[in-house]
Amino acid sequence: MASVAQIRSQYQSRKSHGSTKAVARRPRHHDLEDQVATLKREHDDLRRAMYEAAQVQRRLCGPRHFRTGSYEFAGEIFPVRHLSGDFISLLQLDGDLVFAIGDIAGKGLMAAMWFTQMIGIIRRQMTILGDPAATLSSVNRDLLLTDFEVPLTTVFLARLKPESGKLTYCNAGHPPALLVRENNEVQELRTGGPVLGAVFSGAFENGSASMSPGNTLLAYSDGIPECRNESGIEFGATRLMNTVRAFSGVKPGHMLLSVLTAIENFAGRQHREDDVAVTVLHRFSSCKMD
Repeated sequence: MASVAQIRSQYQSRKSHGSTKAVARRPRHHDLEDQVATLKREHDDLRRAMYEAAQVQRRLCGPRHFRTGSYEFAGEIFPVRHLSGDFISLLQLDGDLVFAIGDIAGKGLMAAMWFTQMIGIIRRQMTILGDPAATLSSVNRDLLLTDFEVPLTTVFLARLKPESGKLTYCNAGHPPALLVRENNEVQELRTGGPVLGAVFSGAFENGSASMSPGNTLLAYSDGIPECRNESGIEFGATRLMNTVRAFSGVKPGHMLLSVLTAIENFAGRQHREDDVAVTVLHRFSSCKMD
């Protein structure tokens, strides 16, 4: 029979062994906490990086609001995720206004990776060539000559002479821009060519229109007419035209908000499935601008 001293010794040994096991388990617990903390930091860093990238995209799109003479411009992009595949661009070239709106196929990071490239190449070629059709033809050729698999891209590109109101444009597979007259007559600007990055043999041509005082030009991406409600019905071109007619003549910023409000009310609780881009250009009479 074990003595009291032996029993006490065995008890102390077991107690010490159990404590050793507890100590051995503690690092594994701490390791898990460290991994969770690391993942949280990486997630926060990624969200911060995506936010900063989205701000860069908006800055690359140029001014959201711009006024010159009797013209006022408003534009905005609304990505369905953090980053957008839709883009807008506005620049002044030899006294003229040049603006573009485009839609890069795909969503999120893949489309966003081409965002900067597409804006840069369009601006560069337009500055050199000065002609919408020639510019988009050159952009299409450059895209197809790259060693990468390029995404299909639709673009509406226009050049406006402010004094005369003459508008020269080329539509590369993009939804037709809408030119709204004072009498609410709507002209669809469809002339152009195929989607960029599709075929080498695509021919591009310019269309022309005239912006008189009181006229409004609205260009948009397909995220607007293809917006669906809870029943799966699309907003469609007809509803868009009716919205544009109802708010024609108002300031571009108000027109932009009116269009966005219309599609949000139509969609209800249904989440958007695609990026949205909108630009509005309005020509005031000089007395209204004053």
